[in-house]
Parts: sequence; structure tokens; C-alpha cells
Amino acid sequence: MPRFSVIVPAYKVQAYLHECLESVLSQSYPDVELIAVDDGSPDACGAIIDEFAARDPRVRPVHLPQNQGLGPARNAGMREASGDYLLFLDGDDTLTPHALRAIADRLLETGEPDVLVHDYARTYWSGRTVRNQAAVHLAERGPAPFRLEDRPGLLHQLMVAWNKAYRREFVERAGFTFPPGYYEDTPWTYPVLMTAESIATLDRVCVHYRQRRQGSILGTTSRRHFDVFEQYDRVFAYVEQHPELDRWRPVLFRRMVDHLATVFVRRDRLPREVRAEFLRTARAHCRRHRVPGVPLHTRLRHTLVHLGLHRTFRALQVASALRRRTVRLTAKLLRATRSAALRLHYRIQRRLPLRADRAVFSAYGGRGHGCNPGALEAAFRTHAPHIRTAWVAHPEHHHTVPAATRRLSPGTAAYWTALARSKYLIDNIDFDPGLVKRPGQILVQTRHGTPLKHMGLDLQEHPAAAADTDFAEQLRGVDQWDYVVSANRHSSLVWERVHPGGYTTLEYGQPRNDVFQKTTSTEVTRLRESLGIPEGTIAILYAPTYRDYRRTQRTTLDLQRVLDRLGPGFVILARAHHTCGGPLVTGSSRVIDVTDHRSVEQLCLASDALVTDYSSIMFDYANLDRPIVIHADDWEAYEAARGTYFDLRSCAPGAVARSEDELIDIFATGHWRGSRSAQLRSAFRARFCPYDDGRAAERVVRHVVLGETGRPPVVPLAERHPVPSAAEALASSPIAIVPHPAGPLTVTDRT
Repeated sequence: MPRFSVIVPAYKVQAYLHECLESVLSQSYPDVELIAVDDGSPDACGAIIDEFAARDPRVRPVHLPQNQGLGPARNAGMREASGDYLLFLDGDDTLTPHALRAIADRLLETGEPDVLVHDYARTYWSGRTVRNQAAVHLAERGPAPFRLEDRPGLLHQLMVAWNKAYRREFVERAGFTFPPGYYEDTPWTYPVLMTAESIATLDRVCVHYRQRRQGSILGTTSRRHFDVFEQYDRVFAYVEQHPELDRWRPVLFRRMVDHLATVFVRRDRLPREVRAEFLRTARAHCRRHRVPGVPLHTRLRHTLVHLGLHRTFRALQVASALRRRTVRLTAKLLRATRSAALRLHYRIQRRLPLRADRAVFSAYGGRGHGCNPGALEAAFRTHAPHIRTAWVAHPEHHHTVPAATRRLSPGTAAYWTALARSKYLIDNIDFDPGLVKRPGQILVQTRHGTPLKHMGLDLQEHPAAAADTDFAEQLRGVDQWDYVVSANRHSSLVWERVHPGGYTTLEYGQPRNDVFQKTTSTEVTRLRESLGIPEGTIAILYAPTYRDYRRTQRTTLDLQRVLDRLGPGFVILARAHHTCGGPLVTGSSRVIDVTDHRSVEQLCLASDALVTDYSSIMFDYANLDRPIVIHADDWEAYEAARGTYFDLRSCAPGAVARSEDELIDIFATGHWRGSRSAQLRSAFRARFCPYDDGRAAERVVRHVVLGETGRPPVVPLAERHPVPSAAEALASSPIAIVPHPAGPLTVTDRT
């Protein structure tokens, strides 16, 4: 008997069905049967299902003689199911990687509940992915399992069947089935949630809900949308048959009215000639199922549905659309007026005297104080105290700016005044495109890491990575640079080729790495405590980079599985790339999300080892002389899409893993900090870290501000003593070498 029965009805989804079925069969949790139901589809769905069944015995094909609709097709699949839990997946949607493993783990953790509600994300044809906005109701805090009355907020989730796992015994005992017609999920989901004795949640995206440009059922204009009335009749009939559920009537009534209003206002659902009829029918339903004592006028559109005021509803829709258009036009006019006023202001300020005692800093487009400009700003205050510094950051990042530094918000009059009249301008990405460099101004470009992937003009050969880059505009900005800060010879050669200009290269080291030579063990301990790293554990910093060739940026590593295989002596600090827009893992106590932590340098100091793929963080981390492991499972694809300046696998800073299992093995055997890894790291440091001795920022300030052209002496690598990691004290501890994982069993395999 399999753990899961995944039921996939298929009708006119031949273009998406292969991806859907593959997403189930490729799960890292293999204890699953896939019941694929060909709902009399006139296209190739049936043939695709048979092809999958021929190659994988876990696939059970079901062919219906004629199209019966989504509900009956799911029922046909349920009749064939033998798994402990039922999951439903539409033929154009997909399971996310490792979703079944996460569901299995949560089911065991919460004592085999009747229903487990998990999260989903909408995926658009453009590649955009948006997580469910009601995910807050899936928080795993508090008692679990529970009943619906303990967490009624679950009714704010999308009422669909495919964002839940159902205990088959519970479904069969209660006799739940899907009705025919549109909106078949409604009379299934409400009764299931109200009846379940035990419910649990999983705060993890397990399904990608495809938003098709055309062809979705609910996006089809027809009278079939009148089916919604019959579906709610079924819901209320179920409540009448089970008097103990009567307390849910007010909630169900409000949800029904809101649903009916939604169907009515969606312009792509109801034919124009039946819209008035729909509203009259909605009025009758509201009167039929109205609960005495429940307020009707919770929202204006609810009132209009209840009263059946079709013309009034339409008039208010038109008025609302006109109001929105007026607001947009007004806002556009105000923005244009403000922009013109700021341009005039900037012109005037450029004609006023330059202030030789002012410096303006920014990093990553206003994301806060940090990186190389942050280290230089601190060095300005230390070694050139006569220079008054200002930092450009969006208001939500102002708290990161030191108290002694003036805060500026991008696009304000104060911002343009500072750009116009400050002598020194320092940034780690391109300067504001509206900047006009004045005679006497000095622009310092620090960049933000040693380049492994192609940059600048080299991206002309990689259109996927270049995207909409305007190379002529980029070179116009380069022509304004006076200095470029470089960490090593490799960086200098690359920057001068891909950003050709008349600037001076300051090969002085990476200022942001100065902190590695100055931090004490006490400060490291304090950092670990603030991050919640348990004492006596090995903290692995996992920091993957962005991939241009991928539509989505999900990690290929199952971090929870890695930790489960390594044991309790390890934790992971997971930092997603800033363009990914979310944590790498949720709902794990041993995976600490540090994506929003303001200082990556502090994360490096707090960790004991680094796992990355092709991120430039490896060049910085090498200065700590701590173990680095490269996870290069897609090197060929990455190199083809982005281009690299050398083959990282041949001169890596430590062990190289080409798969998740290899990565686990490297840590399980202790190879991650063995003698060979130390040798590789030593050679890597010699090549890429020659000047990072803790004085890089000082050297830049002395050259740019104080005019000292002679480079201060550099401390040799052998004489540098970066702060040791907390794991060095555990070198002889039993957890330093954990038992090698035996066999292919997953952590959720049952005995």
C-alpha cells in the first residue's frame, strides 16, 4: 500500500500534462501511486498517460469513455486509489520539488491528521511566480493537529481540492465525492474541513498553480457558471444533514455571497445577455440561505447581490472604473510635475559651488548600509573625519545607517542636492542614470565581488543574462568613473576589459572583507546567539547565486533532507539571492532563514563552513580560511547561459559536489574540512585574496581623499590571523564525523 495516491484528471491539457506527471514521478519521496484519469480528452492526453504507465509501474491509467467533467474524473481516480493519503493535482499544474517528502514529514509530525492543508503559488506564462496571499493562515505555530473551529481562518484559503492531503480512510468513511459541474471543489472542501476531526498545516509551497493565458475552465465565458448556485445548495444541504455543523452557516453564507459577487464581476465568465439573470438568481439564493441575525451589509457588493440590483451594480462598476482612471491620471500628472521640478532643482544645484568636504555613498540601489561602500564610509569617518558622509537608502533601510551619517532617500530634493554638490560619490553598482558629473567630482566604483560569471560587455554574447541591458548607456556611466576598487589581479583584468574607460584601478583589496581580520571570538559568539544557532552545532551558510537560465529560482537542494541525513550536530543558515524574493525553506527549526539579514559579512563570521554554487561570496569567505564546499550540479547549463571566466571545478576553494548525495557524503565523511580541502583553499586564497589584510578600506581612503599614492604594505597571507570559527573547538567532537548515510532510504520511510 503506497503512502500517497496522487489523482490527476486530464482533459485538453496535452501541452502541460507531461510536466505535471513528471513532477509527481520525480519526487524525492518515491512511495506514491499516480492515478492519471483520461477524462475522454480529444487530444493526446490519453496517449501521454499510457506512455508514462508503460515506463513506470507506479502510474495507473484510467480512461473514461466520454468526458464527464473534473468532479466525476476525480471520483473515478478515487475508486482506484489505495494510498494512505489522497492528493489531487490538475493536469496543467505541478508539484514542487520535494513536496511529497515535506508532506510526509509533516503528517508524521502531526500524528496522521484527517486533512493537511499546504500552500501553493500561482505561476504565470511570463515566468512570474506569486505565492498565495493567505499563507499566513498556514503558520505551523500552535497545537497540531486541530479542528476547524480552532483555526477558522483556513476558510480564507482558496477553496480547492489540490492544496490539501486527505486521509483516505476518513474520506471513504464520510462518503465524500465530487459533484458534476463547475465549481465542484466548493461542496467538497467545505464539508471536508468542517467534518475533519484533525487538521494540520504545512507552511510550504507544494503546488504550482498554472495561470494560463487562455483555455482555463473558469476563464471560459458560458452559462456553466450558473453551476455555482447548485454547488452551494449542496453545501447547505450537507449542513442540514449534520445539525452539529449548523454554527458554520453564517460563515458559509458570507463566503457564498462573496463568491457569487466575484463570479459576477469577472468579465470573462458570464455572457452579457445573462448577467441580469445571474444576479436575480443570486438574490434568490441569498434569500433562501440567509441566516437570521447575520448582517447582510458587510460589503457594498454583498448588498447589491442580495438585492439583485443589476443596473445599480453595473453603474457602480463604471463609476469605480472612472474613479480609478482619474486617480491614475492624476497620480501620473503629479509624478511628471514632481519629476520636472526635481530636474530643475538639480540643474540649479549643479551651478552652485562644489562642497569638498562631502561624500555620498550607496549600495545595491538603496538597500541599506553595507558592502564595500559601507566599509569605505566607516573608513572615511575614521581616516578622513573632515569629510561629512551621507548614505542613500530607501526609508525602510534607514535604520541600517550609522547615527553619525546623514540619511538620504532616493529621488528627493535632498538626494539631488547631495549628488550635485558632493565631491565624492561612492557606489557598488551603476550610479543614478540622471547623474551629470561635474568638474572636480570624484566617482569611486567599488563593484561587489570578484567576478566568476561574465559581466559588462562580455554579456553581449549571452543575451539571456544581458536581458535588456543598454550597453551604450552602461559605457556612458563608466566614462564618469575616476576609480575602480579591485580585490585582486584577476578582477583588475576583467574590469578593465568589460568596463573600458579612463579610470584608475585601485588594486587594494575588498574593503568589505576588512572585518574578517578585526572581529574577535567574543563577537562571533554573540553573532551566533543572535541568529539562534544552538551551542555546540556546526553552522553551514548556504548562499546560492542567481541563475539567468531558469524561469524560477528555487533551490535544487533539499536542505531539510541534508540536515536529516547529517544529524542534529548541524544547522543551515539559508540565504536566498536578493532577486529571489523569499526564503529557501520554511517550517524547519534547523534551517534558519537569513535572507533578510542586513550583513552577509556577519553571516560569514557566524558560520563554520560555506556551501555555495557560483556566488562571489566564495572569494570573500576564503579570507576567513574556513571550509568551502561547491555544489555544482548544473555547471554546464550555468556556464552556457551566463559564461564564466574560469572552470571553477578545476580550481575550487574546497570540495566539489555534483549532486545532493555527494554534498551529504562530503560532510558525512569529514572531507569538507580534510587536508585536501585545506590545500585547495590555500591555493585559492593565494590567487584571489592577496590584499585582504584588514586595511583595504584605509588604503582606498588614503589614496582617493588624502592623496597618498604609495600603497601601504600588505600583510602576507601566512601572517594573517582571521577570527577562528566556532567549529574549530569541535574538531575532536564526535559530531565532526557523522555516520555515513546507509542505503537509499529517506528520512520519512516508515518501518
